[in-house]
Amino acid sequence: MDAGTLALVMFVVFAWGLLSARLGRADLSAPVLFVAVGLLLSEGVQVVDAHAAQEAARLLAEVTLVWVLFADASRVRLRELRADLGLYARLLGVGLPLTIAAGTLLAAWLFDGTGVWLALLVGAALAPTDAALGAAVMSNPAVPARVRRVLNVESGLNDGIATPVVMVAIAGAATVEGLPGSGAAGALVDLAVGVAVGAVVGGLSGRAMRLARRRGWASEDFAGPGILALALAAYAATLALGGNGFVAAFVAGLAFGSSAGRGGEREVFYVEQTAGFVSLLTWLVFGAVAVPTVLQEADWRMLAYAVLSLTVVRMVPVWLSFVGARLAPATTAFVGWFGPRGLASIIFALIAMEELDVDVRRPVAVIGTTVLLSVLAHGLSAKPLADRYAASVPDSPAPPSGEGAGTEVPVRGLPHRHGGAAPVHPSHDPAG
Repeated sequence: MDAGTLALVMFVVFAWGLLSARLGRADLSAPVLFVAVGLLLSEGVQVVDAHAAQEAARLLAEVTLVWVLFADASRVRLRELRADLGLYARLLGVGLPLTIAAGTLLAAWLFDGTGVWLALLVGAALAPTDAALGAAVMSNPAVPARVRRVLNVESGLNDGIATPVVMVAIAGAATVEGLPGSGAAGALVDLAVGVAVGAVVGGLSGRAMRLARRRGWASEDFAGPGILALALAAYAATLALGGNGFVAAFVAGLAFGSSAGRGGEREVFYVEQTAGFVSLLTWLVFGAVAVPTVLQEADWRMLAYAVLSLTVVRMVPVWLSFVGARLAPATTAFVGWFGPRGLASIIFALIAMEELDVDVRRPVAVIGTTVLLSVLAHGLSAKPLADRYAASVPDSPAPPSGEGAGTEVPVRGLPHRHGGAAPVHPSHDPAG
């Protein structure tokens, strides 16, 4: 990318910063815009070399995923969310594994010759959700705060939980093709190393930051960049020890968030903002690198997979996980539908393109097709379905008060106050 193209991309980012709220009201989200810009720059005016962009895609994807995993994990404090801890456990402990399994089986059935590891790659890469793509839902005060909180916490944690599965799938595919690597068994050891390093780095750093803050050693002006570097340090240190850096970044975020105290929210806000910036560039690279592959490889089976992935593969596991939870049927259907596929899925696809020398055009095209359909379907349906759902849920008392009953977790990609989200008071209780 030459200097002129770089300047053009940065002006597009600045323009989005100027007009993001107005464009958002017109249901034009950042993913839609930046995917279109990336495709236009590579295939339209052809000022971006798709091959050169692909070479830079891995570094951008890895850095983006590290910061996103760390930021998402660090802002989730289960002690504050214990009022609905059972719902999170159902979605993440039951719904997510079932979604991965169903997506894997569907990929293996629809695409003969894909192989079990590449099928697992598709199923796991498309399991995480992205609450920011349902901006009209997450920012709509008419939707019960409890439902928004459940969708938000799920999307903040499921990308980190799915990451080990994706990495094992990539390692397994590499082994089958005789590529250098430790294989699936070695990948499990790498995951254990990542968990250990992340827990130590995040826990100790959080306690150190709390102590420095209490004694006035840390400057607020530099604390944010320091945490930004901490996420990369956890990732790089784990790689140096032969572990999985992405798992380390996620676990480090969990440990830092639980040990740094309330002041850590302000420090992690800088990471969130930086991750938001590189996320825009990732969407643009996705449009320049992966979308042309999607357009070349697309056929009826990919479209069928995308439709089934966004409906049956997502909604049935959610329904099964909520059995016995005594939620209204409308709530179960609403949570099941609003599982947009977004940033994590495309980052996994970009990493697979760089990690595997085998032909991964079909898996990448499947992931890309599903994400593109999700961007359109969830973007267009978010506001009308959110309004319809809010009107269909009768007024009833809010969830029991107490620690975590009203905690609102900031959503990646949505505006919120420095140091945390503005509180939103629940107007409905969708349970019952």
